[in-house]
Amino acid sequence: MGNLCLLAASLVAQGQAPGWSLEVPTTPFAPPPVRRASIARLCGVTPQRAAAFAVSEVHPPEFSSRSAMPIVARATTPRPRSGSQLYAQRWAALKAGQIYTRLAVNSFQAVWQQATRQPTYEEWVALLKQEAQSLAYGQGTNRLTVLVGDSHALWFPSEQLTQDRLWLNQGISGDTTAGVLKRISAFRPTRPDSIHVMVGINDLRKGATDGEVLANLRQIMRQLRQDHPSARVYIHSILPTRSIGIPAQRIRWLNHHIATVTRQEGVHFIDLQPAFADADGNLRASLTTDGLHLNARGYQTWQAAVWPIF
Repeated sequence: MGNLCLLAASLVAQGQAPGWSLEVPTTPFAPPPVRRASIARLCGVTPQRAAAFAVSEVHPPEFSSRSAMPIVARATTPRPRSGSQLYAQRWAALKAGQIYTRLAVNSFQAVWQQATRQPTYEEWVALLKQEAQSLAYGQGTNRLTVLVGDSHALWFPSEQLTQDRLWLNQGISGDTTAGVLKRISAFRPTRPDSIHVMVGINDLRKGATDGEVLANLRQIMRQLRQDHPSARVYIHSILPTRSIGIPAQRIRWLNHHIATVTRQEGVHFIDLQPAFADADGNLRASLTTDGLHLNARGYQTWQAAVWPIF
């Protein structure tokens, strides 16, 4: 059974059973482009071996009870800690016909634990496009939420996502509003009922003007509304930092204007400033690993802030 067929079959089955648990292992690969063929056709054809990798045996998912509340992994559970490891895990999952956001955090450990090569931005874009296309083929009647943006989105713990729907994570570390605008078409074939956007801080780090950030976000909002007219679009405020190079006052000012643009464009704005800022308007030290990126407590804070709509 082909990888795409397996993923589609798994998703269809998910809509007919209480829930599902996932299987694992093999090696990372560079898969061929996904072609727009019917699921029946994909399932009826024996896949050819690609020169870049060997197709290993995969197994259909098993079923277990579904919980609407996220299951938090134990702190001792091994999990990818670098972009190299996460990239290897997600390619392995895609090859095996699995959905990354439904994996146990230590899935495919034999594949990713020794990964050291840093994937390029273009390789991340290709991976996310493959994941989106595969999910689009087998979404069926399942609800879907898309999370798109920079490293904040990329590293949102999958075990903290609700289990009452499918999730598609389209985050890339270091991405900007311009980068997100160029690649949101990758998940156009999907049918999400909600889309969450978290991006903007890297624009400021790389010298973009506030006007450029606002213009790009406006175009992102318009494109998402055009591509997904039935979806609720949520723009998350730019999180504060502890960097003296990005004044807290500038982030507050920019978020104020982002909120204005969301009202003009008919989308939703989520103000995370109260949950993340200290008395000086900087990112609370207890929520960050380095003054910019979030630690486990930071992600729990984010989850708590958006839980009513997640």
